[in-house]
Amino acid sequence: MEILFDDRQDDVYLDEAGNELIKKAVKETLNYLEIDDEVTVSISFVTAEEIQTLNRDFRGVNKITDVLSFPLEDEFDIHPIMLGDVVINTKRVLEQAEEFGHSNEREIAYLTVHSVLHLLGYDHMEDDEKKEMREIEEAVMQKLGTLR
Repeated sequence: MEILFDDRQDDVYLDEAGNELIKKAVKETLNYLEIDDEVTVSISFVTAEEIQTLNRDFRGVNKITDVLSFPLEDEFDIHPIMLGDVVINTKRVLEQAEEFGHSNEREIAYLTVHSVLHLLGYDHMEDDEKKEMREIEEAVMQKLGTLR
């Protein structure tokens, strides 16, 4: 498994322990779903302004959000498989961690799990989809030891 990190923000200092937590979150998500971990995922940490621009340009929603997922529709038989890109708004990480009363690390882990599920085709637009996605998120977060 390869994680490509791109840090384009100044809100959160991302150290090696934080990067390892993110790698573990990706790996545990794949393991839970019994998916081969021979994958590459790109994870970018960006400002609120940048994520708003991406949200507007790619989704037509001109609002700040916490995380965006861009699955790669890979039709090539190459390994490791590139799952896609995850873009995390670090300012929102800080705000949501405070709002929900947990650590910044827990929030980053949750957003990583959530986004990897999106890369794998999971969604939460319909109630039954949302329920399934939330159950997987909770199970993976429990395996990570980062429940609320």
